[in-house]
Amino acid sequence: MSTFMANKGNTVRKWYILDAAGKPLGKTAATAANLLRGKHKPEYTPHFDCGDFVIIINASQAVLTGNKMEQKYYRTHSGYVGGLKETKYRLLMESKPELAMKLAVKGMLPKNILSKDALTRLKIFRFAEHKHSAQQPEAWTAE
Repeated sequence: MSTFMANKGNTVRKWYILDAAGKPLGKTAATAANLLRGKHKPEYTPHFDCGDFVIIINASQAVLTGNKMEQKYYRTHSGYVGGLKETKYRLLMESKPELAMKLAVKGMLPKNILSKDALTRLKIFRFAEHKHSAQQPEAWTAE
């Protein structure tokens, strides 16, 4: 009996929509990461990129549980001495909720070359309108 291995010829990519309104940021990001990797498919192969496209809408309405809005920071460093910049997640969610969602999904993907390709298939929108209706995305309901 031979083991199935996914490759370019037998991979079919679908489009899914995740609605982040009123849901925790981390749970939405975890679902998106699993869809981007293709772990929901029976033909999942860990070393091959067999994931789907994911559209996340209403990113500005995602919630952070507990005191994370005030206690969690987004940190960047320029590489120079004293180049650390910190932003509270409360300010980040007000100004750039797409970045907060993208960072959460990126942290849940494996740290290898597959994650770079997976992040190109992630589309995040602040509100309910998106420009990918021609791809006929279907809503992801399983949690």
